[in-house]
Amino acid sequence: MIVAIGVDLIELHRIEKILSSSTRARFLERTFTSQELAYCLEKKNPVPSLAARFAAKEAFQKTWFESHGWQDVWVEFVGVKPIICVVPSLQKTMLENHWKAHLSLSHTLENAVATVVLESLER
Repeated sequence: MIVAIGVDLIELHRIEKILSSSTRARFLERTFTSQELAYCLEKKNPVPSLAARFAAKEAFQKTWFESHGWQDVWVEFVGVKPIICVVPSLQKTMLENHWKAHLSLSHTLENAVATVVLESLER
């Protein structure tokens, strides 16, 4: 059963603008985990990957019932499949409620989008 669905769309130029500003370091350190940064910043153009992760964090927040920090949620890959990972406090709530988060990411030359589906595994 679907508990919640969250979608977020971000324009790549917004991330490009931040990366060329004086707030670049603060934004990156505050928003992304060191693993996310290592993955994205090794790319020739890190903007689409950073934007997709930003959208994933926003989309997950839209499925959740209370606020949490930017680094409380991050994206990893299992093979080529992106997955949402969360800090232990959020994971505990998910386990107690038998919830699983599903993630889909995509981007074009202009936008990045993320969809998160929070599913209840109880029958």
